[in-house]
Amino acid sequence: MYGVTVFAAAGRGPERFRRAADLAAEAEVAGFSAVWTGELYSRSATIPMAALSAATTQVQVGSCIAYGVGRSPLIWAAEARDLDDLSGGRIILGLGNGTSAMMENWHGVSGEAPAARLEELVTVLRQLWRLDQGPVHHDGRFYRVHVVPTDDMPPPYRPYLPIWTAGVNPAMIRVAGRVADGLVGHPMFSAEYVAEVVRPELDAATTRAGRDHDDVALTGILMCAVNEDEDAARRQLAYAIAQYAASRVYERLFALHGWAKEQQLIREAARRRDAEAMIAAVPDAAIDAIGVACRPGGLATRAAQHARRYRHLNLVVPTWGLTHDQAEQGTRAIIAEMRDALKEQAVAGQ
Repeated sequence: MYGVTVFAAAGRGPERFRRAADLAAEAEVAGFSAVWTGELYSRSATIPMAALSAATTQVQVGSCIAYGVGRSPLIWAAEARDLDDLSGGRIILGLGNGTSAMMENWHGVSGEAPAARLEELVTVLRQLWRLDQGPVHHDGRFYRVHVVPTDDMPPPYRPYLPIWTAGVNPAMIRVAGRVADGLVGHPMFSAEYVAEVVRPELDAATTRAGRDHDDVALTGILMCAVNEDEDAARRQLAYAIAQYAASRVYERLFALHGWAKEQQLIREAARRRDAEAMIAAVPDAAIDAIGVACRPGGLATRAAQHARRYRHLNLVVPTWGLTHDQAEQGTRAIIAEMRDALKEQAVAGQ
């Protein structure tokens, strides 16, 4: 199962949303099973999700990811209800908290215990989703919610909302195993990291929670750069990897692969704001392990190698360093590259 991220489209004002909607419609026709979008300090996930939902009829529409700390549980439940109505029951709510620094500096909340906060949010959201069944009263570590409907409350479009949570390190991965319907992987995941860290932690948490392993989908996010100039494609991926490498969040992954020295070189270059040195410090092996950089015609085969370890694989352009025009062109290239392979997959599955 493949999805594609529609995050950055060219244009300003309404044109930006029209172009994103066109990409989603193209992805649906091409045979993708889901379209995803995300949010950052400059844009939300939920409003683009509405545009993508209105432009499609069959694909799932998901947030990959939206910031759990960015809205109260009540507003999350209300927006998810609206989106599920609009899409006809095709929403996947993908939530994460970002780094502790992002929680504090972007959202104005404590960066303490992000995993525990996310787990509590999911628990409260489950209750608020079925507010039609009665009042919700919750007094927790991070959230205090007391909602008593004052009028008849219609049931949601679907009795159950799929909620996937994001995780890189063990504590966040275990949250998905305990309370979520899926783990939203990270663009930095490699086969080795999934095998040695992600899958063992996810399976153990799922088992301890008394759940079946099939109840929690593991999804991957694969950065893809398609260019006639393969060296240019590799530079795009290297720049994106370097941006992530500067954070402590990914130390476990770099250490696992023996790239700790290179990570330190990237950090030093980042402090100097030396983009060329950051790119040069990224090991070639990291580019090949984490993403796909290829010429036209090579993506489908390479993506299939990564897809083997996931239930769902989401394809995305490099997440740093592209203009909106470049990101839109790159997304169109991904859709075009995968079209024939998805059609063959559909025929084989009939």
